[in-house]
Amino acid sequence: MTSAARVLVIDDEAQIRKFLDIGLRAEGYEVLLAANAAEGLALAATRSPDLVILDIGLPDREGHDVLAELRQWTHVPVIMLSVRDAESEKVKALDAGANDYVTKPFGIQELMARLRALLRARQGEPEAMQRYDDGSLVIDLGRREVWLDGAQLSLTRKEYAVLALLLRHAGRVVTQQQLLREIWGATHTHDSHYLRIVVGKLRQKLGDDPTTPRWLKTEPGVGYRFISGV
Repeated sequence: MTSAARVLVIDDEAQIRKFLDIGLRAEGYEVLLAANAAEGLALAATRSPDLVILDIGLPDREGHDVLAELRQWTHVPVIMLSVRDAESEKVKALDAGANDYVTKPFGIQELMARLRALLRARQGEPEAMQRYDDGSLVIDLGRREVWLDGAQLSLTRKEYAVLALLLRHAGRVVTQQQLLREIWGATHTHDSHYLRIVVGKLRQKLGDDPTTPRWLKTEPGVGYRFISGV
């Protein structure tokens, strides 16, 4: 698992991102990079990382808030990074669901050892759903493909991101604000018309009637819900 594992780095410091990108790729990992919380959450929702390295001090949201949101829908291992070395900060992060805590500056070999340990521990856990198939609609998150009745659908990046995020929360309401924040960014949380347009186009491509939805249900005034038929 570790040789092909996908690691998401969420850190606003360009030097840290470059340092980790080089170090992780040298060890054979696939690397995803995000400079802020909005980018990081969107990548976590759409690219299914095997592990997340998350900085506490981000420009748009606190890392603790990002961790709390991740823990609403994924158990992916998370290593928190911070210049704050107080014990209370470490306890706060670990109590909130972080798997480990590394203080900056840090050595790459120590970080790699902790990362390998978390990935080994995860091998015995059930894999997160990577593929949805109800006999008509197939969503393959690993391949980033969507098929309907045997025909592959051509979705835009935003259409796919919305569908993937709703699927990961299948059966639960995802608010408009959450969708906008994670896919469009923190400055677009009130731009609900963007979301309505994308959901409308998604429904057209899926042939999903909003009055009798098969997959995408609107929760008026709140958000949307993916109805799982599996």
